Amino acid sequence: MKYVIGVDLGTSAVKILLVNQEGDVVKEVSKDYPLIQEKTGYSEQNPDDWVTQTVQGLQEITAAFDGDINDIEGMSFSGQMHGLVLLDEHHNPLRHAILWNDTRTTAECRDIYEKVGEERLLELTKNPALEGFTLPKILWVQKHEPTIFSKAKTFVLPKDYVRLKLTGKLHMDYSDAAGTLLLNVSKKEWSKEICEQFQLDVNFCPPLVGSHDEVGTILPAVAEQTGLSSATKVFAGGADNACGAIGSGILEEGKTLASIGTSGVILSYESSEDKDFKGTVHYFNHGAPNAFYTMGVTLAAGYSLSWFKDVFAKGEEFTELLANVSNIPPGANGLLFTPYIVGERTPHVDSTIRGSFIGMDSSHTRDDFVRAVLEGITFSLHESIEIFRNHGKQIDTVVSIGGGAKNEAWLQMQADIFNAKIVKLSSEQGPGMGAAMLAAYGSGWFGSLPECANTFLKVDKEFIPNEENVSRYNEIYKLYKEVYVQTKELNEKLVPLRK
Repeated sequence: MKYVIGVDLGTSAVKILLVNQEGDVVKEVSKDYPLIQEKTGYSEQNPDDWVTQTVQGLQEITAAFDGDINDIEGMSFSGQMHGLVLLDEHHNPLRHAILWNDTRTTAECRDIYEKVGEERLLELTKNPALEGFTLPKILWVQKHEPTIFSKAKTFVLPKDYVRLKLTGKLHMDYSDAAGTLLLNVSKKEWSKEICEQFQLDVNFCPPLVGSHDEVGTILPAVAEQTGLSSATKVFAGGADNACGAIGSGILEEGKTLASIGTSGVILSYESSEDKDFKGTVHYFNHGAPNAFYTMGVTLAAGYSLSWFKDVFAKGEEFTELLANVSNIPPGANGLLFTPYIVGERTPHVDSTIRGSFIGMDSSHTRDDFVRAVLEGITFSLHESIEIFRNHGKQIDTVVSIGGGAKNEAWLQMQADIFNAKIVKLSSEQGPGMGAAMLAAYGSGWFGSLPECANTFLKVDKEFIPNEENVSRYNEIYKLYKEVYVQTKELNEKLVPLRK
């Protein structure tokens, strides 16, 4: 039996999967690392923490493996998007990485619009200027840390840095590059026009490759550290959402994904780059060859639930926190929650908006609040589905992965709010499985990624919309959408009071 490894570099931990030729996860390891938040709106990590924990995780994988180590043929990566890792001439980091959920770059986004123009930016990159993207972070360092920036020779995204340290090879794949605001998405090349606008040499951007392209093998020193063979082939991998799509079988028109991790994503497959959503959703290169995907994002999806647990149920497991959710009726007995605790992205590009509980009274229990949090997260995701439907896309089946797929009451809630059949996979590994599938495809196990998906992915359960709940949620959703409008100005006035 042959094996591949999928490395999923998330925001809070790296998850490593050892997968055999039948798509079975033989071994799974997770290693966490800290988030650095020095000020409100700042979110950073030490890039070398990612490498250290990945190497330790690979050590655990090989230590538990009782076969021939040479049968582990390949490895690929999934990674948190947009994070800026600035490198010096020796490919060492010049500062902490600035992450996707860092919101310090509002002024830099305005600068991008002033110099490039909103319409021209959409023509080139198919995406608006958002605080989370990479180019605004580059411009922030250029402006606020000029001494550091003067030493920068190139940049990479998080997973690319880990892969660089494992192979010694510098690359970035198209699916991750699409989230930098420096890639011409249609032409699949760095935009000289945008680089020149900001005095960036186009060679500051790393070489581009496809997600399933082989980019090297494990360095001998890394092989010795990890226990892997130095002949282990390494494939470029992709952005976490692109890999989540691959690992969920979103590989043809009509397929849609709901992924609830720290952030939440509604993602739909696109076979071409010629649709025009006018910047209301993201439009990125897929990890699958010659394909694209559109995507709406809720910044604090699973994070809203984690925040609630940490503040009001510290020490409890999520299963305990959610145990009574199904006993609370749709609408949480008149309690609404908006998950804007770190700002919001789709459909409100707003870094100053903050979350709300609306309708609290003395009769509400903790279970009402938990139900309201889940409903608020799902309403936010539904706003992306509504955008897709308003542009003519048919969404009747949604594959749900991540935290939202671990609780059946939440899965039924998604079916009722989205008014679509929800599919739960039997082995739900999302981006990590997508990375493993890229390694399997790159290693020549299958003729295509859809062929790989047919072997690796199996349906566990389906959830059908309850018509009565659909009708009730349609009315509650209208109220939910009013909360943003009614609290936007108030939240702007509260900004000076925040830490």
